[in-house]
Amino acid sequence: QVQLVESGGGLVQAGDSLRLSCAASGGTFSRNAMGWFRQAPGKEREFVAAITWSGGITYYTDSVKGRFTISRDNARNTAYLQMNSLKPEDTAIYYCAGVQTSFGGKRYEKSSTYDYWGQGTQVTVSS
Repeated sequence: QVQLVESGGGLVQAGDSLRLSCAASGGTFSRNAMGWFRQAPGKEREFVAAITWSGGITYYTDSVKGRFTISRDNARNTAYLQMNSLKPEDTAIYYCAGVQTSFGGKRYEKSSTYDYWGQGTQVTVSS
């Protein structure tokens, strides 16, 4: 059973940066497409970013393009989300998620595509 553990969240001011990490264990990480989602209080979970198993292709929701960067280190079984120029509206619990194989024809922006989920890490951005 694949386990995902996020870290790196915290309380920052608007304009600051954070890097989230997602450490994977119990599976073959290098074969898993990965994604990051977030859920703000009172809102539905939303897609943030995704990356193919090789790291060659990345996807972002429009609101984070140019500010967030998803990456992965298959040798370390870890995925990352570098978040720059943070805004108060980025405040949410951030979850990493993994797909058992590649995205294939699946919708990378839909949570139902993902087979594994971490427990989440809180990111709070003050104005």
